[in-house]
Amino acid sequence: VLTGCWGAQGRVAYKLLHNLFANYSSALRPVEDTDRALNVTLQVTLSQIIDMDERNQVLTSYLWVRQAWLDAHLTWDKDAYDGIDSIRIPSSYVWRPDIILYNNADDHFGGSMETNVVLRSDGLIMWDSPAITKSSCKVDVSYFPFDGQQCHLTFGSWTYNGNQIDLHNRLDTGDLRDFVENVEWEVLGMPATRNVITYGCCSEPYPDVTYTLLLRRRASFYVFNLLLPCIMVSLLAPLSFYLPADSGEKVSLGVTVLLALTVFQLLVAESMPPSESVPLIGKYYIATMTMITASTALTIFIMNVHHCGPGARPVPPWARRLILHHMAQLCCVYEVGESCKTPRRVLSGQMGKRVAGESGESPVEREEGAEVGGCPRDCCLCHHDSLLRNVGYIASCFRHHRAAQRRTGEWKKVAKVMDRFFMWVFFLMVILMSMLVLGKAA
Repeated sequence: VLTGCWGAQGRVAYKLLHNLFANYSSALRPVEDTDRALNVTLQVTLSQIIDMDERNQVLTSYLWVRQAWLDAHLTWDKDAYDGIDSIRIPSSYVWRPDIILYNNADDHFGGSMETNVVLRSDGLIMWDSPAITKSSCKVDVSYFPFDGQQCHLTFGSWTYNGNQIDLHNRLDTGDLRDFVENVEWEVLGMPATRNVITYGCCSEPYPDVTYTLLLRRRASFYVFNLLLPCIMVSLLAPLSFYLPADSGEKVSLGVTVLLALTVFQLLVAESMPPSESVPLIGKYYIATMTMITASTALTIFIMNVHHCGPGARPVPPWARRLILHHMAQLCCVYEVGESCKTPRRVLSGQMGKRVAGESGESPVEREEGAEVGGCPRDCCLCHHDSLLRNVGYIASCFRHHRAAQRRTGEWKKVAKVMDRFFMWVFFLMVILMSMLVLGKAA
C-alpha cells in the first residue's frame, strides 16, 4: 500500500510539472504587470577564502549564493495535486535573474553552477548555487605584515535596471556560520549594503548589493620568517665595531649583513604589488640597510685612523680632551692594566712618569752619567767627540722612535674609543627602530 501511495504521488508530480511548463517560457520576466518591478532577494554565504593574491590584487573565494524571487506563472493549488507544496527542478527550466559579480577578475568569467531550484506552490523560487569567484580587491600593504584589507563583492543585474528588477539583500551581513578558517587571514565581518547607482551609459537606476569582506592578516608567519631574522641579522652590524682592527674582518662583516638584508628585501618585493606605498617591513629593511651602510663607512674611517703610521701628526688637543678623556671614560676604554676603578691621580702620575722616562734618560743612566761626569777628562773615553756624536745620534733615534710609538698608540686608542662609542650608538638605533616598527604595527 505504501509503495502504491508513493507511486501515485510521483505520477501527480509528473503531471504537475507537465501542466506548469506546458505554456511557460523562461526567456521573459515572470510578472503579471510588466510595468512593475520584480523583487529579488540575495544572500551570500562565505564558505572559504581560497587565495589572496596581493601582487595581482585578486581575491579567490568560495561562496554560496542564494537568490529568491516570485514567479507569477508557476503557481498551483496544492490540494489539487495531492498536497504537493514544493518541487525541485533544474534551474534551466525557469527564468533566472542575471545577477553577476560586477568586480569579477576571472579570465573565463564563469557564473554559478547549474543546480536545481526549489519551486513552491505560491510561485516562490529559491536558487542556491555554489560559486568560486575571483574578485578584484584593492590591496593596501602600507602596514604589511600587520595589515588589514577590505575586499568588496558587488552583485547586481547586468541588463535589468531598477524599474524591472528591484534587488535587495536578505540580511544586513553575509553568512559566516559555515566559514572554514583560513591560515593566513582572519575574517572580522562581512557587512552588506544596498546601493542604487545611475551609470553614465543609461538614465535608469541600477541597484546592487555590496558585501564588504573585512580581513586581517595573521602576522605570526611573517614575524618568524621575515621580521625576526632581520632583527637578528641587524644586531650583528654593531658588532663589527667590536672586532679588533687587526683581524681584517670588520668591513667583511658589514658587507655580509648588507647582502643578507638585500635578500630579505627581494623576498618581500616579490610578493608585494608594485605600488607607491612601501610596506612597513620594507621601510624597516631600508632603514636597517641605510644604518649598516653608514656603519660600514664609519668602520673604514676608523680603520684608517687605527692604522696611522709613525709619520702621523700628534693627536690634536681637542681630540685628546674629548675622545681620550671624556669619551674613553664614558665607554670605559682604558689601556692595558687600567680599569674603570683606577683613580685618576694614579693614572696621571703613571702618565707623568712615563712621559718623564721617555723625554730623558733613566735614573740609572743619570747616575752613571754623574759618575762619568765626575771622572777626569783624560781618563774616560766617553769624552771623545766622535763617540759622543754616535751616542747622541742613537739617543735621538731612540727618542724619535718612542715618540712615534706614543703617537701611534694614541691614534689606536682614539680608534678604539670611537669603535666602542659607535657600537653602543648603533645598538640603540637597532633597538629603537625595532620598537618603532612593532609599536606602529600595534
